[in-house]
Amino acid sequence: MSTDTATNTTTLDTLAELRAFEGKSLGASSWFAIGQDRINTFADATDDHQWIHTDPERAQAESPFGGPIAHGYLTLSLIIPMWEEVLTVNSVTTKVNYGLNKVRFVNPVPADGRVRLNATLAQHEELPKGGVQVTVDATIELEGSERPACIAEAVYRMFE
Repeated sequence: MSTDTATNTTTLDTLAELRAFEGKSLGASSWFAIGQDRINTFADATDDHQWIHTDPERAQAESPFGGPIAHGYLTLSLIIPMWEEVLTVNSVTTKVNYGLNKVRFVNPVPADGRVRLNATLAQHEELPKGGVQVTVDATIELEGSERPACIAEAVYRMFE
């Protein structure tokens, strides 16, 4: 086991080692910028072109947030690349996003804002046919804010 001090992440050799982290922090990812180009690309991919996301001039003039904001689901989708930084289990050959139990978009992310994932292993379960299911308390922090951008209870399955 090791911890990367640059991003405060956890690296394990096997899934068996993961059980010891139940109820404990797995670490935090590095900061991830959400620029207007990424917001626009997400709008194109999801057909969600609401002006509060894609029209910076109008959002600056009319939005209660003082400018354009990232889509909540864009912020949530970034859990995946940030999760990859938080936990590595060397013996794992397959990882599956199994779902989400709870999600709340607590604080909007302004265009060009930066977020990072801070994760705690809430639950560790052995699967009947092998592998492990983990439930993770995921907090997507917003740089410069005391309130997180998003909180979620994410469920992943891992197999060796």
